[in-house]
Amino acid sequence: MSNTDDMPQPVMVYPSLRQLPPVELPDGYRLQSFREGDEALWNDVLDASFGREPGTTNFATDMATDPAYRPERVKLILSAANEPVATASAWHRPAFGELYGYLHWVGTHPEHRGKRLGYWVSLAAMHQAAEDGREAMLLETSFGRVAAIKLYLNMGFEPRLTDSRHAENWRQVLADLNYPERFETIVDGPLNPFCAD
Repeated sequence: MSNTDDMPQPVMVYPSLRQLPPVELPDGYRLQSFREGDEALWNDVLDASFGREPGTTNFATDMATDPAYRPERVKLILSAANEPVATASAWHRPAFGELYGYLHWVGTHPEHRGKRLGYWVSLAAMHQAAEDGREAMLLETSFGRVAAIKLYLNMGFEPRLTDSRHAENWRQVLADLNYPERFETIVDGPLNPFCAD
């Protein structure tokens, strides 16, 4: 894969939020929207998920000061012990236009991986985006996050070629995940950048 340090993040798109499947959590887990007092717990989930030092993530600066912030847009899955173990948010980035919701800050605590919690909490955020009037969903990721890309592909997200330098990396990741032909026309096709509505 080519060096991506100076490139914009790769983009994936879920083309339509109509007829989303229901959220069906495994036993022992429940879904809720963010509530006052959840800040430190949200920080802990993201720090653990991304392998960061505790205290690296900061809800106040990373979320609460963003104009897109609404408590109902931040979804949390809680364990039987009532501790947040996964999160995803239904955000909005004006640069991508009004039709698109933005899947933001997806993470699952390592101790709770393997139960599809990333899928379910992302789906809950997508339902919220639909309630907010968005018609489709997008996300930005990293080519190094292959497990996350696999999750998004399995959910129905598709690569979107927004930078010509991404084509080689998309080919490699998709081949590694046994998706080499399904998105060939996208990866080998013309650039498809976003323009605000």
